Amino acid sequence: MMFIVRQVALKADGSEIVRQTEVAGEEIFIGRNASNGVHLPDLAVNPVHAKMVRRGGDLIVTAESAQPFDVDGRSVESTTIDITRGAELRFGGHIIALGTEGDAITLTVRRVEAVSDSAEDKDEAAIYSLKGLLPGKRMSAWGFALLVLIACLAWPIYTWSSYKDLAYKEKISRPDGFHADTMWSSGKLSLAHKTLKDDCQSCHVDAFVSVRDNACMTCHQKDAGPHAPMARQLDARGDPTGFAAFTRFVAASFNKPAGRCVECHTEHEGAGAMEPTQQRFCAECHDGMNTRLTDTKLGNAADFGKAHPQFQAAVLVRPLVGDDAKAPRKRISLDRKPKENNGLKFPHDMHLSKTNGVAQMGRRLSAKYGFGDALECKDCHEADKNNVGFVAVDMEKSCAMCHSLAFDKIGDTYRTLRHGQPEQVKADLRAFYRSTPPARPINLGSLARQRPGVVNSRRTAADYARAVNFRGGRADQAIRQVFSRGGACYDCHVVVPPSGSGGLDFRIAPVAQTSRYMQKGWFTHDAHDKEECTSCHIAEKSSDASDLLLPGIKDCRTCHVGETGASLIKVKKPVESTCAMCHDYHADKGAPWLLREQDKKKKRPEITASMAHPGGTAARLRR
Repeated sequence: MMFIVRQVALKADGSEIVRQTEVAGEEIFIGRNASNGVHLPDLAVNPVHAKMVRRGGDLIVTAESAQPFDVDGRSVESTTIDITRGAELRFGGHIIALGTEGDAITLTVRRVEAVSDSAEDKDEAAIYSLKGLLPGKRMSAWGFALLVLIACLAWPIYTWSSYKDLAYKEKISRPDGFHADTMWSSGKLSLAHKTLKDDCQSCHVDAFVSVRDNACMTCHQKDAGPHAPMARQLDARGDPTGFAAFTRFVAASFNKPAGRCVECHTEHEGAGAMEPTQQRFCAECHDGMNTRLTDTKLGNAADFGKAHPQFQAAVLVRPLVGDDAKAPRKRISLDRKPKENNGLKFPHDMHLSKTNGVAQMGRRLSAKYGFGDALECKDCHEADKNNVGFVAVDMEKSCAMCHSLAFDKIGDTYRTLRHGQPEQVKADLRAFYRSTPPARPINLGSLARQRPGVVNSRRTAADYARAVNFRGGRADQAIRQVFSRGGACYDCHVVVPPSGSGGLDFRIAPVAQTSRYMQKGWFTHDAHDKEECTSCHIAEKSSDASDLLLPGIKDCRTCHVGETGASLIKVKKPVESTCAMCHDYHADKGAPWLLREQDKKKKRPEITASMAHPGGTAARLRR
């Protein structure tokens, strides 16, 4: 058994649209609910108005409620219809013509003209709400579009145009209150630019014109730092492809050339510090750069955790000559295990040992100098005020308690050779031997360099009785002893021997204590203050002062995993590390901590915009 339901609707030109559905079974329901086999969207029809059941050759139609329906013009609540003869039923504003097609019963449903509002083709929401009183959808859409244009375009343009001349010519600031053109702002200004919140024209010079570089350079001429030529930057970036090529074409069509400041330095990102440049802006040039700039000396870099070259330290490649000589430095990869000619002879492993004589002496001096069971890095190395580098090691402050330069004792006072002044040392020794009556021979062994385990306070004048008794050229021999193997200067410094045989023009190679090796990146110990020094610097295994005790990239990757965390090494507490964490494009003229000191001297409330990245070193130091 099958019911075929044909819904007939009229187009605007009078032609018909017939939608046919088939309902299998011996019965079918008629009503306003969409779940009925015959759906009649008419308020004059009950949700389930009637049921139609086939009994042999007859069709029994019964009202499911007290509301009747019409059969061939008669109002009934129940009727039996001969299928072969057919009939016409009416429910509200709809007529259903019954017929047959083979074994199936056809129900052709047509909409007739409504006899009352209740029979109109309206849903309940339209009748029992204000919908019928509002304008149509098309009128409403045009009206709202016009309102948006007036409120968000015409009004802001009027506000801007009425103020711009006053801002430029008469230098008049805007009064407090709402200004319509602020609706164009995409967000609050960063801390570096917060004073410009009422002066949009300082950056946005003209309406519908993007921010130009000259607007940035008006304030940042001095602190922007040198950039690579724009043509070279664009070559390093390479030609865009696909959708990127289309967007560049569109931007160029609207006079927005590639390589502008705002491509990297985005504003209106919130009221905090300026957001750091996203890593993708760095990687699009530095990832595979050598394929586009074949003459570049920079290594390819895309992500610290998985695509970054080994660190290159600025190493002193040969000893300094002369006190004022410029350090001959060269950047060398740490993979090559470079050595530094710093003019010193210093075994770290001996001084950090926990069992040798140095440790024993440190324990004896612990009450006076605060040493522990053995010497530690902090006993000699003092961090600078910014906790970035270290204060240069001072002999008198850090070494003299163990390595004494005493050569004479008068009463309870010791006379010492003058450290750092070789010519004065020679003069003092000659003066000592010219004294009248003749001076006692000096002890340039035990007195010149105090050995581990010997304490100054335990020395007595008896030391002098065991000294070598120089005859004749006593002063010359003393000078040679000081500057030769076993002497006070030789064991710690690189001594330049005399030019001729028997000469005394000994010189001390200048000492270079490097404060900054990584000249292309910034680093602060603030974030590492809970780490042991030796967890990064393997000083306890170094027996040569020329060893460069810097951690390589592999050591840093045990914590720093790059931007995405896709590190080559799995770590327990990964630290996301973008390019901006260590590199600041504009800081080539000075370290961020130096700029911060300049800010303090000038009493400026904020660091310059180019140094204000929260992921960059300057902002971290400021916090």
